[in-house]
Amino acid sequence: MKSIFASSLVNGDDLLNEPFMIQDINRRKTKDGRAFLLGSLRDKTGQVAFIFWDVPDYIEKQANVGQIMLVTGRVSNYKDSLQINVTDFNFSNDPDMADFLPTSQRSREDMIVELREVIADLSAPWQTLVGHILLNDDFLPLYANAPAARGMHHAYIGGVIEHSLSMAKVAKFLASHYPYVNKDLLISGALLHDMGKAIEYNISDGFGFSEDGRLIGHITRGIIIVEKAAQELGNISEEELRHLTHLIASHHGTQEWGSPVVPKTLEAILLHQIDLLDSRIQGYFDHVANTEGNGSWTAKSSMMFGTDLHFKPEMKK
Repeated sequence: MKSIFASSLVNGDDLLNEPFMIQDINRRKTKDGRAFLLGSLRDKTGQVAFIFWDVPDYIEKQANVGQIMLVTGRVSNYKDSLQINVTDFNFSNDPDMADFLPTSQRSREDMIVELREVIADLSAPWQTLVGHILLNDDFLPLYANAPAARGMHHAYIGGVIEHSLSMAKVAKFLASHYPYVNKDLLISGALLHDMGKAIEYNISDGFGFSEDGRLIGHITRGIIIVEKAAQELGNISEEELRHLTHLIASHHGTQEWGSPVVPKTLEAILLHQIDLLDSRIQGYFDHVANTEGNGSWTAKSSMMFGTDLHFKPEMKK
């Protein structure tokens, strides 16, 4: 069990088989040909640099990004920053990934309760279809743990369900604000649009892409899941299924952003805009929270917005 976290490390700390994730790693050799490693380790609270001299061959060859290692060594100051001088790595078995990767501030249990409530409020056939997919005993844990991205926004455990529930709330409001909107279709699209990310990302690899993610992608995988569920249930018409599939296929908005088709229906246009809005707003919050600030401005430019961002002091508390 993890007891020491990156944010609490100070100069002089001794570590004995303390688990950390390898964030990045560079293999080097000294002038006399001895292997050493440079890189950074991480947990859910932050990152710390490391150096490992005289690395045994089996560690040098097998240690890779995303692995959880039991770290033995001492923390020291190096060029005004902390660095772990590692003396031993051991491979960790069955770690709790929530200790090493950023996690939603909302509890998974609360979000699952809210998900069940949103689904229960849908009318037929949407309630049955969405429930059949998302509340499946095997799929729900994957959906509830998946990140919504590797960076930029909702890039943490629980990101997909948090993002989808937020979108469902906005979808419910906009369906009452604009005429002719099929509310249940739009909310179903909000809940299902990113569900393929539960398979696209590999949490055990530090949010790396799975083989399915590399070869299929979350949009195509989501469409496959919906069509398979619809066939199993047999309670949704071809037209309803086609419109729902279009929402998933077009939610990125443009082909340049990865959608095979652009939004062509009222609900699809709304879903894309809701997705864009929620990802941008959370991207703002994530950048402010994860970047040092000088006064009321972030010290680094946001990749999402291409500029440094202004924030209110209370956002940093």
